[in-house]
Amino acid sequence: MNRLKQSARSTSALVPVLMMGVTFLAAPAAGQTADPQPATATATATATATDATPQADAPPGGDIVITARRRSEDILRTPVAVTALSSQDLAVRGVTTINDIANFTPGVNVNNNAAGRNDRSFQQVIIRGFTPSAATNPTSALFIDGAPVASPSAFSSISDPERVEVLKGPQAAYFGRSTFAGAINVVNKVPGDVLAGSVGGMIGTRDNYKLHADLEGPIFGDKLTFRISGDRFSKNGSYENKAVPGQTLGDQKTNSGTVMLVAKPTDRLTIKAFGLLSEDKDGAPAQGLISAYTITNAAGAVVVPGQSNCTLTGRSPTGAAVSNPFFCGKAPKLSSTTPSSNTTNDSVIQDFLANPNGRLVNPDDGVQGYGLVRRYYHMHLGADYEVGDTGVTLSSLTSYNNERYSQLSDLDNYGDTTIANLTPGGRSYFDFPYLVERINRDFSQELRASYDQGGPFKASFGGSYLNSFSQGGLGGGNGALGTGAYASVVSGATRSRTFGAFYGLSYAVTDKLTLNAEGRYQIDKLYAYAQPTGYTATTDLFVPVGFYAGGSKLLNQNYKNFLPRFIAQYQATPAVMAYASYSKGVNPGLFNTAFLTYSVAQQNLASAAGINVAVSPEKVTNYEIGIKGRFFDNRLRMSLDGYFAPWRSQINAITMNVVDTVTNTTQIIRGSANTGAVDMSGIELDGTFNATRAIALNFSAALTDSKIKKFQNATVTAYSGITDFSGNENPNTSKYAATAGGQYTGDIGGLDGASWFGRVDYSFKSGMWADAANLVKTRVSNTINLRTGASQNGFSIEAFVNNVTNNRSYTTIADASVFTNNFRYSTYNSALIVGLPDLRTYGLQMKYRF
Repeated sequence: MNRLKQSARSTSALVPVLMMGVTFLAAPAAGQTADPQPATATATATATATDATPQADAPPGGDIVITARRRSEDILRTPVAVTALSSQDLAVRGVTTINDIANFTPGVNVNNNAAGRNDRSFQQVIIRGFTPSAATNPTSALFIDGAPVASPSAFSSISDPERVEVLKGPQAAYFGRSTFAGAINVVNKVPGDVLAGSVGGMIGTRDNYKLHADLEGPIFGDKLTFRISGDRFSKNGSYENKAVPGQTLGDQKTNSGTVMLVAKPTDRLTIKAFGLLSEDKDGAPAQGLISAYTITNAAGAVVVPGQSNCTLTGRSPTGAAVSNPFFCGKAPKLSSTTPSSNTTNDSVIQDFLANPNGRLVNPDDGVQGYGLVRRYYHMHLGADYEVGDTGVTLSSLTSYNNERYSQLSDLDNYGDTTIANLTPGGRSYFDFPYLVERINRDFSQELRASYDQGGPFKASFGGSYLNSFSQGGLGGGNGALGTGAYASVVSGATRSRTFGAFYGLSYAVTDKLTLNAEGRYQIDKLYAYAQPTGYTATTDLFVPVGFYAGGSKLLNQNYKNFLPRFIAQYQATPAVMAYASYSKGVNPGLFNTAFLTYSVAQQNLASAAGINVAVSPEKVTNYEIGIKGRFFDNRLRMSLDGYFAPWRSQINAITMNVVDTVTNTTQIIRGSANTGAVDMSGIELDGTFNATRAIALNFSAALTDSKIKKFQNATVTAYSGITDFSGNENPNTSKYAATAGGQYTGDIGGLDGASWFGRVDYSFKSGMWADAANLVKTRVSNTINLRTGASQNGFSIEAFVNNVTNNRSYTTIADASVFTNNFRYSTYNSALIVGLPDLRTYGLQMKYRF
């Protein structure tokens, strides 16, 4: 009852703001008489996307049709918080990656930083501040045409989608598992029955380039059509490796291809098949080390300067007070010694990577030096059948994902060779190369029946099944790589089988009031298996004592949840709609299995830190109100929403370094646990304004607030001394964010059908805390991008400057420990790892459509 009262108070605080807006805006603007009819799904943008350059005589705005509830709806009549970027929006803003989506969507962040690594193998999409504990346990999910995908890298492989929809808040009823905080759905263009295509390329500073080609058309008239595309992208990083002059950090390369077939054997049956494959080959990542301690070599020369600006009173494992230098306030700027990474691909590294023992990924398919190799495959098959004139449509959606990656990092994050290695069997100098590998694959099937005859009642019912498999491998260190205790080790696999039954009901009570009831009943079956070499449990701390053969089941757990959503929407005028909703979300539990390969003493330390094998699901209840509408003769389009969302049984990551004083090595123990409760709340604004037929403006803003109610993390308490985190904010997310863009479009005199445009985009994000202690955070980020271009008869050319002001604000921040040859500073957090942005980039791109 107290929770309900608290949520009611928090939500009611937003009601006056929203309802004042409804009252003020409900009256139609002068000349506004009727609500325009929604456009078809093939014309969602303000103008056609034949060229990236919009036409000067384009209308002031076409309706954007989205599929947030698995049916085509006008975005301004959909009672869900959604940000949609059309094909044209993506093109003129230069959006090509999931990070770009986050930059242009307030309330969304992407975190690539964990366990001393900041690269594309680790990408957390954070919506509304719901920071996931790990990349393997996301709080939001990605989809292509409504089919789940396993990796954010899939977004970059779809080079010319119809649109991208960012759905905020729990989306369990229509999108299922792992849509705890929201979902991102990429909608493909459907190929036409006329042969068409495009070729294009981009060149930019730092050997930045991209090549693209696509072709679509008929195979058998309009009964069977196809679309194929291929892309190649490459860039050098923005930062020189201080340890290897002339070498850059942050190099990335991606090759990808897609194919789509659309069959319409009858007027009532449509079948769509889509396949995607991509390969990433990246160099050592661009990340900076900020150390609280000064590290010197035997000669006394400074290798890494200490940059601590405060001293904390932490706690030792016995509870005694300890003095810990750390950072308070804004994170310091990088020193002159970083970014730095040992990327020497000598015989030690080559032999380690060539050794198949303990490897999850075949050495021939894995990384061959420092960096990342990832291969990803996705395919889905959808079918829709209209049953006569009944208004009933039967749908099926089948999908499969397979992702595997191999990544080698210099985990000490400084490329020095003058500090002696004190561990026998390793290199003569201290270094800490570390290999991380993972395989993820899943299969899903959804069957759905929908009813819509244009009347007041609409409905959908269905069932779904998901079978997901995940397994990791890791290893490395400063010892005898590949020959002793430091060989890579494959952990036990985990599997989840999710069964769901869902429904969605909508009834227009009057011509203004519509009530919606949606829900999903979900059963999650989780399994943990022994590592391939077998597992001997000598303590019953986590599982019964005994020997478990490789791949045998260690334990399993079942969870059952009902996830409802109720929405009331009120069409105040033909152009203005208000809504209120109540929903629940659940993020499936998980198993920690990697630390079971460690010694009994290390397992005891993990248990003391709060890490157990089984982790229960985290849950959220979301209360939301909002308004959407068109104003001033359809020139202004705006949506405004507010939400309050108590997050309970929050899953948090726990990382600790265990130093073995006998062998002078350190073991990184990482796991997750239900250690938190947070109240999330916020306000989101999104809109466009067509001032004239030539001038178009867009704007958005978000307040993403969080208040920690309960939090436990032995590692954070050990370095900070803080035991009460209540009132603090969630880490890794920006509390304040805003974007603004302006574009001028005009005709080019004397050239038939030629037009040009100039555009500026601005993005603001406030700083992010490194952890729940709220001691150190990044500085605010201000990014400005400029673009200009011209087009005529299918040919377009554009020039752009990204990050005009050379903004260097860190993109991510995470606690870490600074490694030395005796690991004296590794017991407590003693450093920060920060992600580095791409610096100012000039570029030119051309495209020809035929």
